[in-house]
Amino acid sequence: MPINAVIFDIGNVLIEWQPERYFTHHIGEERTRAMFAEVDIHGMMNRIDVGHAFDQVVEETAQAHTDWHDAILMIRDNWADVASPAIPLSVHLLRQLRAKGIPVFALSNFGAENFPVSAAKYPFLDEFDRHYISGRLGMIKPDAAIYKAVEADCGMSPETLLFTDDRPDNIATAQVRGWQTHLFDGPDGWAHCLVEQGLLTKDEAQ
Repeated sequence: MPINAVIFDIGNVLIEWQPERYFTHHIGEERTRAMFAEVDIHGMMNRIDVGHAFDQVVEETAQAHTDWHDAILMIRDNWADVASPAIPLSVHLLRQLRAKGIPVFALSNFGAENFPVSAAKYPFLDEFDRHYISGRLGMIKPDAAIYKAVEADCGMSPETLLFTDDRPDNIATAQVRGWQTHLFDGPDGWAHCLVEQGLLTKDEAQ
Protein backbone atom coordinates (compact mmCIF):
# COMPACT_ATOMS: atom_id res chain seq x y z
CA MET A 1 0.00 0.00 0.00
CA PRO A 2 1.48 3.37 -1.00
CA ILE A 3 2.12 5.94 1.71
CA ASN A 4 0.27 9.22 1.24
CA ALA A 5 1.62 11.04 4.32
CA VAL A 6 4.30 10.66 6.98
CA ILE A 7 3.32 11.61 10.52
CA PHE A 8 5.87 12.65 13.13
CA ASP A 9 5.53 12.77 16.87
CA ILE A 10 7.56 15.71 18.21
CA GLY A 11 8.85 15.00 21.73
CA ASN A 12 11.85 12.64 21.60
CA VAL A 13 11.48 12.41 17.83
CA LEU A 14 12.27 15.94 16.64
CA ILE A 15 13.16 17.63 19.92
CA GLU A 16 14.27 15.88 23.06
CA TRP A 17 11.93 15.75 26.04
CA GLN A 18 14.02 14.77 29.06
CA PRO A 19 13.04 17.16 31.87
CA GLU A 20 14.93 15.12 34.47
CA ARG A 21 18.14 15.86 32.58
CA TYR A 22 17.36 19.59 32.51
CA PHE A 23 16.79 19.72 36.25
CA THR A 24 19.82 17.56 37.02
CA HIS A 25 21.90 20.20 35.27
CA HIS A 26 20.26 23.09 37.13
CA ILE A 27 19.52 21.79 40.63
CA GLY A 28 21.63 18.64 40.85
CA GLU A 29 20.89 14.93 40.56
CA GLU A 30 19.84 14.33 44.17
CA ARG A 31 17.39 17.24 44.30
CA THR A 32 16.00 16.28 40.89
CA ARG A 33 15.26 12.75 42.10
CA ALA A 34 13.60 14.14 45.19
CA MET A 35 11.49 16.63 43.24
CA PHE A 36 10.25 14.07 40.71
CA ALA A 37 9.44 11.69 43.56
CA GLU A 38 7.29 14.33 45.28
CA VAL A 39 5.85 16.19 42.27
CA ASP A 40 4.10 14.49 39.36
CA ILE A 41 5.75 16.60 36.69
CA HIS A 42 4.70 14.29 33.88
CA GLY A 43 1.11 14.28 35.15
CA MET A 44 1.22 18.06 35.16
CA MET A 45 2.37 18.05 31.55
CA ASN A 46 -0.43 15.62 30.61
CA ARG A 47 -2.98 18.17 31.88
CA ILE A 48 -1.37 20.81 29.70
CA ASP A 49 -1.20 18.47 26.72
CA VAL A 50 -4.93 17.73 26.91
CA GLY A 51 -5.80 21.41 26.77
CA HIS A 52 -5.42 23.08 30.16
CA ALA A 53 -3.64 26.44 30.27
CA PHE A 54 0.13 26.09 30.42
CA ASP A 55 0.93 29.00 32.74
CA GLN A 56 -1.98 28.27 35.05
CA VAL A 57 -1.22 24.57 35.50
CA VAL A 58 2.47 25.16 36.15
CA GLU A 59 1.71 27.96 38.63
CA GLU A 60 -0.91 25.85 40.43
CA THR A 61 1.54 22.98 40.71
CA ALA A 62 4.25 25.29 42.04
CA GLN A 63 1.91 26.74 44.64
CA ALA A 64 0.90 23.25 45.76
CA HIS A 65 4.53 22.22 46.29
CA THR A 66 6.15 25.11 48.07
CA ASP A 67 9.43 23.27 48.63
CA TRP A 68 9.86 23.07 44.86
CA HIS A 69 8.08 26.27 43.89
CA ASP A 70 10.94 28.01 42.12
CA ALA A 71 12.16 24.86 40.36
CA ILE A 72 8.70 24.05 39.00
CA LEU A 73 8.32 27.58 37.64
CA MET A 74 11.46 27.00 35.58
CA ILE A 75 9.28 24.86 33.31
CA ARG A 76 7.14 27.91 32.58
CA ASP A 77 9.95 30.44 32.42
CA ASN A 78 12.48 28.34 30.49
CA TRP A 79 10.25 26.06 28.43
CA ALA A 80 12.26 26.26 25.22
CA ASP A 81 15.35 25.07 27.11
CA VAL A 82 13.51 22.31 28.99
CA ALA A 83 12.17 20.78 25.75
CA SER A 84 15.54 20.74 24.03
CA PRO A 85 17.72 20.18 22.00
CA ALA A 86 16.63 19.35 18.47
CA ILE A 87 17.43 15.93 16.97
CA PRO A 88 19.27 17.01 13.80
CA LEU A 89 18.87 13.88 11.67
CA SER A 90 15.13 13.77 12.34
CA VAL A 91 14.85 17.40 11.23
CA HIS A 92 16.82 16.55 8.10
CA LEU A 93 14.48 13.64 7.32
CA LEU A 94 11.43 15.89 7.75
CA ARG A 95 12.86 18.41 5.33
CA GLN A 96 13.92 15.77 2.82
CA LEU A 97 10.41 14.34 2.74
CA ARG A 98 8.94 17.80 2.17
CA ALA A 99 11.47 18.51 -0.57
CA LYS A 100 10.20 15.43 -2.39
CA GLY A 101 6.61 16.60 -2.11
CA ILE A 102 5.59 13.98 0.44
CA PRO A 103 3.01 15.39 2.88
CA VAL A 104 4.27 15.50 6.46
CA PHE A 105 2.04 15.94 9.50
CA ALA A 106 2.75 16.45 13.20
CA LEU A 107 0.75 14.45 15.73
CA SER A 108 1.96 15.38 19.17
CA ASN A 109 0.92 15.58 22.78
CA PHE A 110 1.81 19.24 23.29
CA GLY A 111 0.19 22.19 25.01
CA ALA A 112 -1.53 24.81 22.89
CA GLU A 113 0.36 27.63 24.62
CA ASN A 114 3.84 26.14 24.93
CA PHE A 115 3.95 24.74 21.40
CA PRO A 116 4.44 28.22 19.86
CA VAL A 117 7.31 28.82 22.31
CA SER A 118 9.07 25.72 21.00
CA ALA A 119 8.26 26.62 17.39
CA ALA A 120 9.82 30.05 17.88
CA LYS A 121 13.07 28.38 18.93
CA TYR A 122 12.79 25.56 16.38
CA PRO A 123 11.22 26.92 13.17
CA PHE A 124 11.09 23.46 11.60
CA LEU A 125 8.10 22.78 13.87
CA ASP A 126 6.13 25.16 11.65
CA GLU A 127 7.14 23.36 8.45
CA PHE A 128 4.54 20.58 8.62
CA ASP A 129 1.72 20.48 6.11
CA ARG A 130 -0.73 19.81 8.93
CA HIS A 131 -0.46 20.08 12.72
CA TYR A 132 -2.43 17.89 15.10
CA ILE A 133 -1.49 19.30 18.50
CA SER A 134 -3.31 17.68 21.41
CA GLY A 135 -3.74 20.85 23.43
CA ARG A 136 -5.47 22.54 20.51
CA LEU A 137 -7.69 19.55 19.80
CA GLY A 138 -8.59 18.80 23.42
CA MET A 139 -7.70 15.13 23.00
CA ILE A 140 -4.53 13.21 23.60
CA LYS A 141 -2.62 10.14 22.47
CA PRO A 142 -3.06 7.22 22.88
CA ASP A 143 -6.84 7.81 22.90
CA ALA A 144 -8.33 6.65 19.60
CA ALA A 145 -10.24 9.93 19.22
CA ILE A 146 -7.19 11.94 18.19
CA TYR A 147 -6.24 9.38 15.54
CA LYS A 148 -9.79 9.46 14.21
CA ALA A 149 -9.56 13.26 14.07
CA VAL A 150 -6.40 13.03 11.96
CA GLU A 151 -8.06 10.61 9.55
CA ALA A 152 -11.17 12.76 9.24
CA ASP A 153 -9.20 15.95 8.65
CA CYS A 154 -6.67 14.67 6.13
CA GLY A 155 -9.12 12.41 4.32
CA MET A 156 -6.50 9.71 3.74
CA SER A 157 -7.00 6.00 4.28
CA PRO A 158 -5.42 4.80 7.54
CA GLU A 159 -3.26 2.23 5.79
CA THR A 160 -1.62 5.00 3.71
CA LEU A 161 -0.36 6.84 6.80
CA LEU A 162 3.14 6.15 8.18
CA PHE A 163 3.52 7.25 11.80
CA THR A 164 6.54 7.37 14.08
CA ASP A 165 6.40 7.85 17.85
CA ASP A 166 8.70 6.92 20.71
CA ARG A 167 5.94 5.52 22.94
CA PRO A 168 4.71 1.96 22.37
CA ASP A 169 1.18 2.79 23.60
CA ASN A 170 0.84 5.55 21.00
CA ILE A 171 2.09 3.21 18.30
CA ALA A 172 -0.30 0.46 19.42
CA THR A 173 -3.39 2.64 18.93
CA ALA A 174 -2.19 3.66 15.48
CA GLN A 175 -1.73 0.01 14.55
CA VAL A 176 -5.25 -0.81 15.69
CA ARG A 177 -6.47 1.99 13.41
CA GLY A 178 -4.62 0.36 10.51
CA TRP A 179 -1.80 2.90 10.24
CA GLN A 180 1.68 1.86 9.21
CA THR A 181 4.03 2.55 12.11
CA HIS A 182 7.62 2.81 13.26
CA LEU A 183 8.54 2.79 16.95
CA PHE A 184 11.13 5.55 17.18
CA ASP A 185 14.25 4.52 19.09
CA GLY A 186 16.63 6.91 17.38
CA PRO A 187 16.88 8.84 14.12
CA ASP A 188 19.05 6.23 12.40
CA GLY A 189 16.31 3.61 12.65
CA TRP A 190 13.74 6.09 11.37
CA ALA A 191 15.99 6.96 8.45
CA HIS A 192 16.31 3.25 7.63
CA CYS A 193 12.53 2.86 7.76
CA LEU A 194 11.99 5.71 5.30
CA VAL A 195 14.54 4.19 2.93
CA GLU A 196 12.95 0.74 3.24
CA GLN A 197 9.58 2.28 2.44
CA GLY A 198 11.00 3.82 -0.71
CA LEU A 199 10.30 7.35 0.44
CA LEU A 200 13.94 8.45 0.57
CA THR A 201 17.16 7.19 -0.94
CA LYS A 202 20.08 6.26 1.29
CA ASP A 203 21.87 9.44 0.28
CA GLU A 204 18.79 11.56 1.07
CA ALA A 205 18.44 9.92 4.47
CA GLN A 206 21.98 10.65 5.61
